[in-house]
Amino acid sequence: MGDPWPPQPQQQQPQQRLPGLGNASDPPAWPSAAAAAPGTAAPGGGGGGSIATGSVSPWDIALCATGTAVAGENALVLAVLFYTPSLRAPMFLLIGSLALADLLAGLGLVANFAVRYLLRPPSEAAELAAAGLLLAAFSASVCSLLAITVDRYLSLYNALTYHSERTLGFTCAMVLLMWLLCLGVGLLPLLGWNCLRDQSSCSILRPVTKDNAAVLAVTFLLLFALMMQLYLQICKIAFRHAQQIAVQHQFIATAQAGSTRKGLSTLSLILGTFALCWIPFAIYSLVADSSYPAVYTYSLALPATCNSLINPIIYAFRNPDIQKSLWLACCGCIPSTFSSRPRTSSDV
Repeated sequence: MGDPWPPQPQQQQPQQRLPGLGNASDPPAWPSAAAAAPGTAAPGGGGGGSIATGSVSPWDIALCATGTAVAGENALVLAVLFYTPSLRAPMFLLIGSLALADLLAGLGLVANFAVRYLLRPPSEAAELAAAGLLLAAFSASVCSLLAITVDRYLSLYNALTYHSERTLGFTCAMVLLMWLLCLGVGLLPLLGWNCLRDQSSCSILRPVTKDNAAVLAVTFLLLFALMMQLYLQICKIAFRHAQQIAVQHQFIATAQAGSTRKGLSTLSLILGTFALCWIPFAIYSLVADSSYPAVYTYSLALPATCNSLINPIIYAFRNPDIQKSLWLACCGCIPSTFSSRPRTSSDV
């Protein structure tokens, strides 16, 4: 017999998708946001497009877990600062600003996971709001790091007049201005600076456009260069102070060498951690586009978000006053081995 008429339509094979990563041609979904500060963006979730029901990317789970840990750790820092009346100096206000920014970044990562996997039907407004929260939070985090760097530089450069000139009101005004700027950055996606209507303009971080991501990445790199220059100046001033103290008190050479090594180790910890977490992602977001595999974005974004997990350890938990408050809150006492030696210039 001849072929049946009319000819039977051929069944199309369903298009293969990677769990949680969408089609290979889709731009990566935008899970986390720019740091830098206005800084770069950090992704949180793989490719765009529809997501098969029940399929959750392990990368998104890792980002959500990181966000949860970040939120909890920084909430502890804020609680200590809020319930300890003695921690009201400008320095602690800046540490609180950093903790608040990182707390919001952690909550943004969790919210982005909920928007992508739990919200049905998907909502463009919710996606843009989550992206804006992450942009604002990571921008404020990097701006707070820069503010702490400037504060440390001024405290050494104008050591004699710093405490009389640096008032709490002035610091509050500067922090408020900084947060208004970062909130403006976070509002950009909601105000139309997004690629939801034009997928070809998407960066590696949907719904951030390629132009917006490039501006954020360049700004972040410039801010990092400024921070590095300030910390180099801080290191020089600290070494000069330590040398003068050594001469005045006739310390032995090993004491000065120990102070120098401590200053270098602190400087290396601050700049090294920040650079390792953010520089690779900033450069990648500057040169890559939505056609790049989403796994590259995930593998670079996860370390960037972990910077908010490390910040409390470097800037808060190493501070003797905060350590003392934590011991009192957790144990009701201070260990006999605890040293409440005030910070000196050699500590950088």
